[in-house]
Parts: sequence; structure tokens; C-alpha cells
Amino acid sequence: MSKVIHEFNDMIRKLRKELFGKGPERIHTVFVDNMAVSTLYGNLTPTEIFISSTEEGKDMVHSARTKMIQDLYSVAPPEGMEELVGATLVHLFSDIKVKENIAISVFVFDQDIAGKIKSN
Repeated sequence: MSKVIHEFNDMIRKLRKELFGKGPERIHTVFVDNMAVSTLYGNLTPTEIFISSTEEGKDMVHSARTKMIQDLYSVAPPEGMEELVGATLVHLFSDIKVKENIAISVFVFDQDIAGKIKSN
């Protein structure tokens, strides 16, 4: 794994740990054109797992997780993320499959990042 991907994943893990009290157990990120696509495994806290045992609870966890992440990134990206990839974050698309405990985030930047990172 490249150093940039490792640092990118660490930023995501740290932010989610601070926000939710637990970061993902594993993150897989790929850079494609102007996007970073991150798949996050093992996201939920024991409390969220318990709450999501009912359909209503699952919906609550899904809504809270996706809204909190999107709201946080709409204010500002994690410190150092834009400098790391050399581009400005313009959009974040994020979703979580509660039952499977898998989340995905698509970070859209204002310019190509994949080409920059390959050339470094």
C-alpha cells in the first residue's frame, strides 16, 4: 500500500474514532481520477450493534452515521487531507450497510488525484 493511501486511511480512521468512539477495523481505499473510494469494515460500536437488532434501530443507526459524517465533512475535511492529495475536497458521498457493518465513502476532489499519486 502506498504511503499516501496509508496516511489517507489513518485520517479517516482517526476522524471516525473521535466522532463515534470507534474507528473502522479495516479500510481499503483506491484513487480513481478525481476520487478516493474508501470501503470501511467493522465500523459499529457494540452499542450500535445492539440498537440495530431491530429494524427501527437499524434505520436509526444508518441515519445517524451517514448524517453525522456528511455534516462533519461539509464543514471541513480532516486536517491535512487536501494537502496530502494536492486537491480540494468538493463532495463526499457516504453510506453504510448496518447489517453487514460495511461503509463506503467516495471523496470527490476538484482535480485528478490518482495521476498525481502514481507519479510520486
